[in-house]
Amino acid sequence: MLLLSREDVESVLTMKDAIGAVEEAFRQYSLGNVRMPVRVSVAVERHGGQMLTMPAYVGGEMSALGQKVVTVYPENPTRHNVPTVLATVQLLNPETGECLALMDGTYLTAMRTGAAGGIAAKYLARKDSRSVGLFGAGVQAGTQLEAVTEVRKIEVAKVFDIMTERANQFCERMSKKLNIDARPAKTPEETVRGSDIIICASTSRTPVFRGEWLQGGMHITAIGAYTPDTRELDTTTVRRSKVVVDSREAAFKEAGDLLIPIAEKAFSPEHIWAELGEVVAGKKEGRASDQEITLFKSLGLALQDVSTALVTYKKAMERSKGTVVKI
Repeated sequence: MLLLSREDVESVLTMKDAIGAVEEAFRQYSLGNVRMPVRVSVAVERHGGQMLTMPAYVGGEMSALGQKVVTVYPENPTRHNVPTVLATVQLLNPETGECLALMDGTYLTAMRTGAAGGIAAKYLARKDSRSVGLFGAGVQAGTQLEAVTEVRKIEVAKVFDIMTERANQFCERMSKKLNIDARPAKTPEETVRGSDIIICASTSRTPVFRGEWLQGGMHITAIGAYTPDTRELDTTTVRRSKVVVDSREAAFKEAGDLLIPIAEKAFSPEHIWAELGEVVAGKKEGRASDQEITLFKSLGLALQDVSTALVTYKKAMERSKGTVVKI
């Protein structure tokens, strides 16, 4: 079994690799070649955290098997100086069931989540998109922005975070890393106005902007809310948008951004246009015009983890990274 530390994963996994692996996994999902139960969640109320287990098998040309155990503790950064999201991924041999690798999944989770946002932008954002309005300045926000720059020629990013200093530091770091003009935004409205792509990667439990501020042709990716009672998007935003989800099954179980307005009878479940895999596979149309407002609601699927873990494992083996152990 190969053990891969975070440093090992970071040294071999690129965003381009992650996007390629996750895009193929979504395609296989649409073709019916994925076996993936809805993730199991265990609440840890005493410490304000949550543990999720996420197994999947991606068949077809990819053939990846494994699972991720991930914890989400929103108060970790301020209380313990530890990331909000921590994870470990186990990759198995689909032919024998043997454990091929155990790897740090925290960086991998951020990368595969960013990859899904990048894929959504590839199929749903206008091809001439140049500007991003970003809510949140954490790790997930960084990989979302990185992924979008892989698929569109982004020049400007406006970043809003309730922690002003964190937004300032984020902008300085990402400007250098991505060679773009990343600048702090003073208000949510400033973040939205004039942006081609809106990314919501916050820990907010309530909407972070008003749907009335949206203009035709915008694309929105929302990744922050992942429970039925939390949302980053208001009802107007969802109602005005062509909605694409990573999984209908997961969305109808966990996506407060959709479940809350459905409960309000603002629209029916049929308002969801497609799953991302259907768009990737060409079963459903992505963006139909330059005036459409498109929305990708991401909850995160195990297929993203095992596909990204597989490409990470292959790259690590090629470069002799990690430590081989016997259990």
